[in-house]
Amino acid sequence: MSGHNKFSKIKRQKGITDAKKSKLFSQLVKQIITESRLAKGDKNSAGVRTVVEKARAANMPSDNIDRAISKGAGIGAGSMEEILCEAYGPGGVGIIIEGVTDNKNRTINEIKFILSENNANLAGQGAVVWAFAKKDGQWEATTRLPLAPEDRETLDEIIATLEDNPDVENIYTNAEEVLEEPVVE
Repeated sequence: MSGHNKFSKIKRQKGITDAKKSKLFSQLVKQIITESRLAKGDKNSAGVRTVVEKARAANMPSDNIDRAISKGAGIGAGSMEEILCEAYGPGGVGIIIEGVTDNKNRTINEIKFILSENNANLAGQGAVVWAFAKKDGQWEATTRLPLAPEDRETLDEIIATLEDNPDVENIYTNAEEVLEEPVVE
């Protein structure tokens, strides 16, 4: 009966919770670093304060927050840079991937690997953004592309895998939204 006691259940649930919290913390740290860099280390800037409030709401320790602000201000090792990758997914759908990383080559190679595992590929600069317009800091598709159900499943899998990468912040596609088909009687 090993693995069936109360402690095993608690341990498993704690592991799941800790993994989610770790992913959230790493995303928040990157956001703090980015905002701190933009504000040149000013803790009182609106962007830094907003992200710090989000981090505190997620119960992130103050030491982690202070370290991230210092790192963004240039104090400490490593520098973060923003990346923008363009890709073609299943059915020719355009994908824009935004991220922040301390190692651009590593992150781009990880993105290439995720795409190639799902029969998608990285596109050249400008190959996909023409189908999007940037509005209020987000990419919005100007042209939509319908997808077959199996292509939609593959696209959803690509997006889920990319979202698991801690360096990826935003993913945009020009795939048409799937609407429920009416039942014909």
